[in-house]
Amino acid sequence: MKETFNLIEEITRLDGSIYYELGNIPHNGRAEYAAEHGCIKSVRILKINIPRSSYVEQLENYINANYQLLPLEYDGWEEWQRTPEMAEAMTQILLENKLG
Repeated sequence: MKETFNLIEEITRLDGSIYYELGNIPHNGRAEYAAEHGCIKSVRILKINIPRSSYVEQLENYINANYQLLPLEYDGWEEWQRTPEMAEAMTQILLENKLG
């Protein structure tokens, strides 16, 4: 199933480092569940209803092609690894949304 992403999350790993991810309400629910069960430290929504730019579409297509939709109560947390091009797309998304 193809996911559509419309928000930006700040995810804090167990080691305290932070990264930013595209998400949606189900993804945020999985992140909240992961935080409650000690798989990540925390998750915070930074911006909701982000514009559908070409960068969002590129990263969304990459995630949908390389990762499967996980159930809400997934036992763990899967951090989506990005290619250098997708890391640059995420940087541009943050800049477009005045978060970087």
